[in-house]
Amino acid sequence: MIGATMNKRMEEATRLTRAGKLHEAMALLQGAIPESNGEEAPVKPYQGGNIFEGTCEVVDEDGTVSKSRPASRASSSACGHGRKASAGAFTAGRFSNHVGSRDYKLYIPSGYKGQALPLVVMLHGCTQNPDDFAAGTSMNQLADTQQFCVLYPAQPISANHSKCWNWFKAEDQQREGGEPSILAGMARHVIDTHGLDASRVYVAGLSAGAAMATTLAMTYPDLFAAVGVHSGLPHGVAKSLPDALSVMQGGTGPLGNRGKKPEAEWASDVPAIIFHGDRDTTVHPNNADRVAAQYGALRPAEGAYKPMVEKGKAATGHAYTRTTHYDSAGKPRLEQWKIHGAGHAWSGGSVKGSYTDPKGPNATQEMLRFFVQHQQPS
Repeated sequence: MIGATMNKRMEEATRLTRAGKLHEAMALLQGAIPESNGEEAPVKPYQGGNIFEGTCEVVDEDGTVSKSRPASRASSSACGHGRKASAGAFTAGRFSNHVGSRDYKLYIPSGYKGQALPLVVMLHGCTQNPDDFAAGTSMNQLADTQQFCVLYPAQPISANHSKCWNWFKAEDQQREGGEPSILAGMARHVIDTHGLDASRVYVAGLSAGAAMATTLAMTYPDLFAAVGVHSGLPHGVAKSLPDALSVMQGGTGPLGNRGKKPEAEWASDVPAIIFHGDRDTTVHPNNADRVAAQYGALRPAEGAYKPMVEKGKAATGHAYTRTTHYDSAGKPRLEQWKIHGAGHAWSGGSVKGSYTDPKGPNATQEMLRFFVQHQQPS
């Protein structure tokens, strides 16, 4: 997700790209953007395995930190196991594998006593961080009421100057390679460490985070039981910053692997729920249709139910159109929400975080409702 400063950069980069000055456009997009929400952790080289270190923070219901203490791998697990506090715990850690390292925050609900809870992986947008994204989506508050854990990986400036997930780089669009490898490995590490339910693992994101979420659904369909894509972009349609700029402004190119046969197009059978504002000037709204086209629900099997189109209005303001696609058993496999009058912001989010639109509908609640209907087969 990109603020006013980044939008100006994108406009200028567009002009440079159209003028054939790609190097200048890329240099402009790679320029550092000031960001004041927290310190950045460097991307460290491979350290020989999965590393967990950091602090354990006890978080009040309003999201404020009331207590902090050092946590080793063992003590960080204890932050969740057997706790009887009235609020959940927000733990900080770091995961490393052969590709690299990323810091993360993990929310453990107050009712956790070692049971196999679901896990939701939340990927922030550009210029954001885990704390900001948690505050804006209010995901931790729902985690307490519905009993699941929430993992917030952090993208540092050292990996991308705007803290965007690198969804547009070929090396970060692969299984067992690049950022997908780090994120999938991090999720598996958290599942193993805390004894969570590996059949109920979900991923969601906003903007660049949403683009990386759909990349994870394409590359790790065996790990994620469902995906939430908010103001995102299709997988594999960009291989460079100029490509990314073009797609963000409204892509029309093929949704498959370049240089391969048409039938080699990217596709996933992972159930998906998609949100996009129809007045989004950062990521063109037609990207929502292009994301949906990469999911198997739009190629229904014989006997599948017909899509259902519903129109409504959130109590807090925005009207919406929801289109739901079903499988042959009548189970929803794809929901696409078009939020009328909304821009590039998390629908129904809290003003405590950046890039949110409190006018609703509430994307956090709707994503969780959709997620709990799906799990990996035994």
